[in-house]
This record gives sequence, C-alpha cells and structure tokens, in this order.
Amino acid sequence: MRAEYDFSKAKKNPYAKLLKKPVTIRLEAGIVEYFKGIASHTGVPYQTLINLYLKDCVVSKRKPRFGWAS
Repeated sequence: MRAEYDFSKAKKNPYAKLLKKPVTIRLEAGIVEYFKGIASHTGVPYQTLINLYLKDCVVSKRKPRFGWAS
C-alpha cells in the first residue's frame, strides 16, 4: 500500500443511493429463528432472506393482514 493516496480527482459513487440502508427493527424471536432455519438450508444469510421476502411483498403489493383479538 502507498503511504498516501490522491483523491483530488475522485468522483462520488453514482450507485450509492441504490445501496441498502441500515435500520434497526425488532422482530419476534420465532421469526428470526424461522429465517435462520431457512438460511442454514439454503446458505443464504437470514437477513438477506428477510430482505428478499419484504421485497417480494413490495413488488406484489401485498398488504399485511392483522388478526388482533378484540
């Protein structure tokens, strides 16, 4: 590695806006375990699986169903 690098001609990454955004979300333990179980069989990280599932919901415009007892 060089001792110093010249970034004077550097350009911003045009794809930076497309990168994932880190968020904090609280999920029930059973949900995390479910996706971790799938992850162990598929080799895909569980956080990626959760992201893929949520993306599928967005693409298919699936709305959540609430079944709260009154």
